[in-house]
Amino acid sequence: MPQGLKIISKEELIKSFAEIESAGWIENTTRAKNDGAAGNLLEDLLGIPENNLPIPNAAEWELKTQKDNTNSLLTLFHKEPSPTALKIVTSLLIPQFGWRHQEAGKKYPETEKSFRATLSSGNWTRGFSVSVNYIERKVCIVFDKSKVRYEDKAWLASLLERNTNLDELEITPYWGFDDLFSKARTKLLNCFYILAEEKKIGRKQFFHYYKGYMLKDLSIEKFIQAIDDGNIYIDFDARTGHNHGTKFRINPKIIKNLYATTKIVLNKQKLI
Repeated sequence: MPQGLKIISKEELIKSFAEIESAGWIENTTRAKNDGAAGNLLEDLLGIPENNLPIPNAAEWELKTQKDNTNSLLTLFHKEPSPTALKIVTSLLIPQFGWRHQEAGKKYPETEKSFRATLSSGNWTRGFSVSVNYIERKVCIVFDKSKVRYEDKAWLASLLERNTNLDELEITPYWGFDDLFSKARTKLLNCFYILAEEKKIGRKQFFHYYKGYMLKDLSIEKFIQAIDDGNIYIDFDARTGHNHGTKFRINPKIIKNLYATTKIVLNKQKLI
């Protein structure tokens, strides 16, 4: 075994969760105090590398930790839309549908455009939404100019100068079910999901890890249904000069609904 490599069984891990919970409030003294702090501290307490759990003789496992008082979405993975060879975000969405970047003419050139949008099924942002096509087995980005809000009408008018046809997208960005789920499985096949409560005393930050789930066998049906229900979001973060990547994100409170098997492995009372 390589020097410094630590392996741990699922049973030992569950026991460690109980021991950490019994310690009560634990001060975060080693990591930045951001949205990922609870997970970073738990990894330090367990002595494991980020996210990946070194469990032998088992399929891939990951550790997901969340503060129970946050509204932040949990990033599942990055995946650019198909047709990937066309680099559709930078070749279509930004030049034809982008809007003036807030730093255009300052930090960036005057012509800098932005395409930053968090999209989900059933909701519309600048006329864009997510649609699940069960017949073709695709998750698609769709555009409907009638769904553009009044405050974005000036932007809609500017599109007419760049696009001759706004009735439909020239190319539909999409993700095939199988490709999408293959990516999801590499990151989320099985995981332990741990909830922590937080308190602050002055500048000090403390966590109490009180609830945990063992989630097994990510379900493609439940995953696609969560997209269709608007519980999984597609987050574009691109500008003319750089594409930061397209992310699939989820409300962490419903992540356990994506799995065939859910088992509670830690269930203690909150301290506050």
